[in-house]
Amino acid sequence: MKRIEYQQYGGPEVMRLEQFTPEAPGKGEVAVRVRFAAINPIDWKLRQGEMRIVTGKRFPRAMGMDLSGTVMSVGAGVTRFKVGDEVFGQARFKQCGALGQATIASEGALALKPAKLGFDQAACLGSPGITAWNALIDKASLIAGQHVFINGCMGAVGEAAVQIARKHGIRVSGTCSAADMARAHAFGVENVLDYRQADLTQLRERYDAVFDTAASIDSGTGFGLLKPGGVLLDLHPTPGKFIKALFSRRLKMVVCTPRAALLDELARAAGDGSLRLTIAREVPLSEAIALIAAIEGGQRLRGKAVVRMG
Repeated sequence: MKRIEYQQYGGPEVMRLEQFTPEAPGKGEVAVRVRFAAINPIDWKLRQGEMRIVTGKRFPRAMGMDLSGTVMSVGAGVTRFKVGDEVFGQARFKQCGALGQATIASEGALALKPAKLGFDQAACLGSPGITAWNALIDKASLIAGQHVFINGCMGAVGEAAVQIARKHGIRVSGTCSAADMARAHAFGVENVLDYRQADLTQLRERYDAVFDTAASIDSGTGFGLLKPGGVLLDLHPTPGKFIKALFSRRLKMVVCTPRAALLDELARAAGDGSLRLTIAREVPLSEAIALIAAIEGGQRLRGKAVVRMG
């Protein structure tokens, strides 16, 4: 089979489409024949070596986290899935491999794909959906009637967060590009601001949570937008921020953390049509390296990029 891999940490030039032999799933793991993979910034951050303390020094290393596909085999102790099941979710963080024709995933990082949901759409749900749920439900514990401000509300995580919030009866305001403002209103964002023009320090509204998916709000501005008891959700943690969060109830670090029950909730939302991510571009695996390099280099897409395995 084929996959995108690299023999050393580095930039786009280290990526190669190579033949590989799929491994067998271990205890609690599932082997998936990948139908579609979605491209995420974490893919090149890992390849660049930003998390080499976790990923280590063994090469070649595969790329890709978010996937959809069909179960090929299951490891010992797996009870949630059987051969032939259509699934979506994430490959293992350390090993990756979604950008290939087959990979291994932990049982708890997958869910059954709703029958009416296409494999292309299903592949998009992993990182954005999990991260949005981690932030709004797990970290901020938002409930119906509360109000969240999402900075970057039409990016992938932002778009997922808007829909998850609305499904839970949570009010949403936020920022996005001028070109995406109509789309944001259509998703149910009440007050939409152009991020290029908005001065958030001048807003009079106060929120139960501020979710900074664009990583462009300084903590002082974010805290200033909060109601008493509100929380600032930071999607780009650093060691310094983690330390700061230990001493501040108003600052929450958000790290994409899958679990079976969460993936099942995303599956239900996708199945009833209340969670869909916009797809901007689809390419075959043979063209994926060029697309990854372009997005990594700054090309902007108004939606997700997905890779078809063929």
